[in-house]
Amino acid sequence: MKYVGETQEAPMGAPQEELAAGLRSDRSTRNRVARSILDHGPSTVTDLAGRLGLTQAAVRRHLDALVADDVVVAREQRVYGARTRGRPAKVFALTDCGRDAFDQSYDKLAADALRWIQEQPGGDGALVAFARARLAAQAAGYRAAVEGAPPGGRTAALARALSADGYAATARSAPLPQQGEQLCQHHCPVAHVAEQFPQLCEAETEMFSQLLGTHVQRLATIAHGDGVCTTFIPQSGVTNAVETTPKTDTNASARTAGRNPA
Repeated sequence: MKYVGETQEAPMGAPQEELAAGLRSDRSTRNRVARSILDHGPSTVTDLAGRLGLTQAAVRRHLDALVADDVVVAREQRVYGARTRGRPAKVFALTDCGRDAFDQSYDKLAADALRWIQEQPGGDGALVAFARARLAAQAAGYRAAVEGAPPGGRTAALARALSADGYAATARSAPLPQQGEQLCQHHCPVAHVAEQFPQLCEAETEMFSQLLGTHVQRLATIAHGDGVCTTFIPQSGVTNAVETTPKTDTNASARTAGRNPA
C-alpha cells in the first residue's frame, strides 16, 4: 500500500538516513494497522493495540495519519441489544479508497469473466457487443463536453473529460507532416485486461471517432507495451485524404508520427 502526506522535516542535525528509516517504519506500521482492520473489520484502538502489540498512543498516531489520507474513517460502534451507559466506543473502518489500496484481483476477475463470455457459442460477437456497450455508456458522460466545445477545441475537451475519469489525457498537435492532433492517454485503468482482450481498445477507438465526428487512428496503446495510448485525429477537411491513402502508407506515416517527439 502507498500512503501520501507522510512528509516530515528532520530535526536539526538529524542524519537523513535516520529520518528515512523512521519514515519506512511508520509506513510499515500503518500498513499493518490498515491490514488488521481489513482482516478483522471495524476495530477500536484497544482492539488494534492488542492485536498488533502496540501502545494505544502509537495506534492513535497511526490512525490519525490514515484518517488524514482517507484510508480509514472513524465512526461510532454499532451496539446490538441493550445499550450500556456512556457513549459507544469509536471504531475505525476502511474507506473505499483504503480497500482499493489492497490487491483485490479485480483485473483477474474481469479477465476471467471476459474469457468465459468469449468461450461461449457466439462469444466473440458477445465480447465485442459488451465492449461497445461499456464504451457507449462511458461516452454519454463525454458527449456534452465535446459538443459544447468549438470545433478546434473538441480534442482538448475530450482529453479533459478523460482526465476526470483517471486517464491522464492530453491533446497536442501531431508531428509534421501529419495534419491533425494526437490524443494521448498516459494512464489506462484497464490496461492489464485490454492486453488480453484488444476488443476493449478497438471499442474505445470507435467511441473517439463517434464523439469527434471523424475518422481516427490508434497509433499506440499501453496494453501493447507502449508508454502512452496515442490516437491520431486529422484536421477537419483532411479526413478523406487520411481514409483514402493506401493502407501501408497510412500505417507507416502514423507510426512515424507516433514515435517522433511532439
